[in-house]
Amino acid sequence: MSLPVLEQDPREDGFVQDPYPFYDRVRVAGPLVDWPQMGMPVSARHYLVNAILRDRRFGRENPFPQEVPAHVEPFYAVDRLSLLDREPPVHTRLRRLITRAFTPRTVEALRPDIAELSHELIGGLRPGCDLLTTFCERLPVIVICRLLGVPEDRADDLLAWSHAMVAMYQVRRDRAVEDAAVAATTEFRAFLEGYLNERRAAPRNDLISALIAAEEEGERLSADELIATCILLLNAGHEATVHALGNGVRALIETGQWTAQDPAKLAEEVLRFDPPLHFFSRYAMEDVEVEGHRFARGEQVGLLLAGANRDPQVWDDPARFDPTRDPGPQLALGAGLHFCIGAPLARLEVGIALPILIARLPTLALADAPRFADRWHFHGLEHLIVTFDRVEPR
Repeated sequence: MSLPVLEQDPREDGFVQDPYPFYDRVRVAGPLVDWPQMGMPVSARHYLVNAILRDRRFGRENPFPQEVPAHVEPFYAVDRLSLLDREPPVHTRLRRLITRAFTPRTVEALRPDIAELSHELIGGLRPGCDLLTTFCERLPVIVICRLLGVPEDRADDLLAWSHAMVAMYQVRRDRAVEDAAVAATTEFRAFLEGYLNERRAAPRNDLISALIAAEEEGERLSADELIATCILLLNAGHEATVHALGNGVRALIETGQWTAQDPAKLAEEVLRFDPPLHFFSRYAMEDVEVEGHRFARGEQVGLLLAGANRDPQVWDDPARFDPTRDPGPQLALGAGLHFCIGAPLARLEVGIALPILIARLPTLALADAPRFADRWHFHGLEHLIVTFDRVEPR
């Protein structure tokens, strides 16, 4: 079946600032639409995005592995071991071992620390500051540092390494991005190797020690898998929360709803309305037909998570930001086998930090119009310059 074709440069500024009109066009055009600039069919319909995320005939691991250029091999030597891009049985083994260490109890125990850290960071804010760098970035990176057991004074290095590495998944990727990612991977790996060696010799009450000790049917994570897992947790463990917080602050202020909200409903609506990740691709692991379109084994399909989250078949008035609405089946954190392993932590951080910001800074306002950075399919602001005239006591 011939698919409808829709053209859109993913780096065109109008799209970067507001991609939702294009997602709406995709959704109306059909269940699957050919997006030539991405080189694959895409979908923005919730039922289909959700179904493909859960369909084991599609996966993250290319069934026809491609040889990578030598200059990016150090990056892929780590990336190809990541839980994110593996399929069963390797994915099953990795996820079981990681979840033995990264438990719901571990995440819930962070609640008082997240609240305390939110208050501490607010105490350092000044009118005219960039809330993105002074609060939205600092909070999740410090939380993940504490969780893993790495020094908080290395947070700036971790942020720089993370930004350089995740740029490899963005449409702006070029040779300069690749070189920066390789350098960051090399430095990140050396940094972690030192801490892994320390924890093997003297375990502590932290996630690195728990990952080293985790065992499933006599198996443990290898040294390289430990490094890949720590990098994934550090990168994914804060990147999504940074932009969920920033996008959430923007939405609350611009819609005139900077007032006390139900934390759980607020966190879900922030993730639904303007999620930090807009696109996720899958490989056909076998020849498969979807909505009349045949995918050959190894072909890709693009899932527009942000478009699915505004499907009017699922939500009333989906383009309206409404933190009082009952949570629905939003897909910002994925679904199925590769559902985000850090989802409970992301929800906890957003649900704690935003209400504290609202309570402590009731007059918070935007000092200038925020702009989204040119790094689609990640969706986050360049800056978030704010002003306020008072800070309420705790």
